[in-house]
Amino acid sequence: MTREGRADADRAAVLQLLRDADRFVTVTHEHPDGDAIGSLIAATRALQALGKDAIALVAPSDLPLSREYTGLVTVDLQSHPPADLGDRIALILDCGNLDRMVVPGLLDGPVRPRRTVNVDHHHDNTRFAEVNFVDATASSTVEILWELFQDLGVPLDPDTAAALYVGLVTDTGRFMYQNTRQRSHEMAVDLLAAGAEPFPLYRALFEEVPWSKLALLSRALDRVRIEADTAITFAWLRRRDFDETGAENSESEGIIDHLRTVAGTRIAVLAREIAAAGPDEPVRTKVSLRSVRDDVDVSAIARAGGGGGHPQAAGFNTTMDEDELLAFLRAELRAATPA
Repeated sequence: MTREGRADADRAAVLQLLRDADRFVTVTHEHPDGDAIGSLIAATRALQALGKDAIALVAPSDLPLSREYTGLVTVDLQSHPPADLGDRIALILDCGNLDRMVVPGLLDGPVRPRRTVNVDHHHDNTRFAEVNFVDATASSTVEILWELFQDLGVPLDPDTAAALYVGLVTDTGRFMYQNTRQRSHEMAVDLLAAGAEPFPLYRALFEEVPWSKLALLSRALDRVRIEADTAITFAWLRRRDFDETGAENSESEGIIDHLRTVAGTRIAVLAREIAAAGPDEPVRTKVSLRSVRDDVDVSAIARAGGGGGHPQAAGFNTTMDEDELLAFLRAELRAATPA
């Protein structure tokens, strides 16, 4: 092991496959965030720079991408696996378990990839692929890729550096989250030297906000519930909030960061209703969790709800109503708190 939590044998196996194979599909999890999109774009560009045939896949339901990431898309994005899938390696990025990989036909169709490779930094990754490299000490999946690129001799151009930088900045919370390490800043320096430009990337990610997103934030803040006994700060967004403000689902991103700043908060929770699976199905709710202190691992709470994530950031889907969900969160938080 060269770094705690990282198996060199797994790393070597991934490097060998990336060197030897000629054709790839790259894919990430559903509802991709900055680390997912940054990893997808950077890995595809790096493989192409090595002379490989690499195709980037995104689920049809995730197109078009959130406006924050559209400027990063410097490769063609496809929404269905290619006809020669059986001759390709599937490189699955930033995906903790197969339930989050929803490109139709990639792993559940009549033709399967020649091999599956899983590169990720989630500590609860299920190691679902034939070759797995999971480094839970890394700040982000883009950080793992950046190190792999160095070993492969991939030259970083400005577009690849920008994709990596977006993944790094978003997953470290602009270098404020607890996963930020010295290595994170060393990576940032290297990306800036390669041509990543922080200001336009920052503007695209965190500014130029549509009015509908501010209107949605206002709805969430108007409904904040602060549970004094458990220090849960909680807000719920209904489907009508999206309909009445004209906001897209992706425009709820960042709202939870406002909740976690409330003094005394241990965990921040944003619940937002999403479309039902069918006409006779119950409304589903996506629950996002953020831990403000080191003594709460919200991924344990998320796993109890059927999801997963990081100790500081996790989530799950549920059909519980507001009171049921809060009761569940209170119980799980108490169970996760050391005596």
